[in-house]
Amino acid sequence: MATTTQHHFSSHDGVSLFYQHRPAVAATATKKAIVLFHRGHEHSGRILHVAEELVLDDCDFFAWDARGHGMSPGERGDAPSFGAMVADVDAFIRHIQATYNIAAENIIVVAQSVGAVVVATWLHDYAPNIRGAVLTSPAFKVKLYVPFAQAGLSLMQKLRGNFFVQSYVKAHYLSHDPERIQSYQEDDKITRAISVRILLGLYQAAERVVKDAAAITTPIQLLISGRDWVVHHGPQHDFYNNLGSHIKERIVFDGFYHDTLGEKDRELAIDAMRRFIRKLYETPLQSIDLTQAHVYGDSKREADELATPLSPLSVRGAYWNTQRASIALGAKWSQGLKLGQDTGFDSGSTLDYVYRNTPTGSNGFGRLVDKNYLNAIGWRGIRQRKQNLQTLIQDAMQRLRAQGQAVHVLDIAAGHGRYVLDALTAAEKPDSIRLRDYSPINVEAGRNLIQERQLQDIASFDEVNAYDRANYQNLDPQPTLGIVSGLHELFPDNNLINQSLLGFADAITSGNYLIYTNQPWHPQLEMIARCLTSHRQGKAWVMRRRSQREMDQLVAAAGFDKVRQLIDEDGIFTVTLAQKR
Repeated sequence: MATTTQHHFSSHDGVSLFYQHRPAVAATATKKAIVLFHRGHEHSGRILHVAEELVLDDCDFFAWDARGHGMSPGERGDAPSFGAMVADVDAFIRHIQATYNIAAENIIVVAQSVGAVVVATWLHDYAPNIRGAVLTSPAFKVKLYVPFAQAGLSLMQKLRGNFFVQSYVKAHYLSHDPERIQSYQEDDKITRAISVRILLGLYQAAERVVKDAAAITTPIQLLISGRDWVVHHGPQHDFYNNLGSHIKERIVFDGFYHDTLGEKDRELAIDAMRRFIRKLYETPLQSIDLTQAHVYGDSKREADELATPLSPLSVRGAYWNTQRASIALGAKWSQGLKLGQDTGFDSGSTLDYVYRNTPTGSNGFGRLVDKNYLNAIGWRGIRQRKQNLQTLIQDAMQRLRAQGQAVHVLDIAAGHGRYVLDALTAAEKPDSIRLRDYSPINVEAGRNLIQERQLQDIASFDEVNAYDRANYQNLDPQPTLGIVSGLHELFPDNNLINQSLLGFADAITSGNYLIYTNQPWHPQLEMIARCLTSHRQGKAWVMRRRSQREMDQLVAAAGFDKVRQLIDEDGIFTVTLAQKR
């Protein structure tokens, strides 16, 4: 048995998190890693026994203490948000890749309970190219045993802010193993409470991931405890049935309590894991091609259903007719609703209005309607996307400066240009800014903004079709940073998207960067399709979502490697930095 060592890594926000490493005993040509994620309330020391019991001597093992747990910093049982915990996973895996020279395709993750939900959310939102995952008793729906507990906690959070909930779970409801029970009771590193923002964030993320599990194509083994007093079985089975993975396996262990990997008869689960893991490593890496998802697949079916007219005599038809009428009425006083109806709710003019986020109306009622409109979850996500764009633009500029490169920016669908100009001039200015858009209205507004900010010496704005590959040829200066934000989400056809990505590949030389956005999820797709119009001659705004894996594959096919990704707390919009191979 190799000696286990203790380390720290810097996470996405600079916080130093604790982890343990047990190196492989048997040297092999290809390095492999198993990464262990503990249950809620626990820490790495409670799951490291799996490294010994699996007897996979050719694998390195890693186990972390989630922030707010064990030896990692933070208030016990808390984190800035559930999304921050998911971003921690991405940072941890990237740290392992870089520090230990282990490729993502040779990494398998094993996660329990709350840790399994965090990992499942990571698989959905970040689409990592790992070899596979084993999820045991994922806490997609915790048994709170109090009627309307979730709604009550949500209300109390609004009134009180963040607070903590003590765990009701006793050790003898987790495992039949007497030693495991005793160690749980005596372990002073066990975190007995969980913050309400993490608990509610867990519920929200779990509901989204279970519903949209088709977006996950990673090979997955799901281990379910048959007599679980802590979490419900139903969502676990729904998750498995919805999975898009071509390689998946589900095993229910009758009589097992919640701590699947700490049960008295856990060798049954350990043996199943070992078999599954070995099979994954012995089989060539499986990657499902999603580049033709616009022709077939769940998102195509979803978009087709949203585009299907409803009978006005049906309940749903009558409901959405009423909603459309309400929007039309509100547009009489709300500036945002009127602008959306006039230019399209997906237009550059609308997005610029959303970025400014100043409720405007012809009277007090109109301003109230406008405030409610601007606070819609999708528009909140758009504003967070703007912040994430600024973060990655500054990151890319720093990388280019460190490489001794000039910063020449090309944004192919800038709208009014506000978001990109805000980001590009937040710190030091780039060497040049070339903005483009298809709309004369947007181009004129963008040129005015450039004049207003006195950027004429480095910035230009032209009316150009982003989907004509010829428009990327012979650019002077040659762009070192390409940006495409909010454009590809508006068009379902991947063949069209490829034209812009290949154009970027023509224009950007090896080692330079591309920033792209995506929309893998939206909770209001039907409302948007039934009630809002697009910029295309007032047609219904029907969106085909792209999973993050689909979008990443399209970018990779054009010659770019993913470097870093950010996502909003609701999982709606991603912003990704990629480097030209």
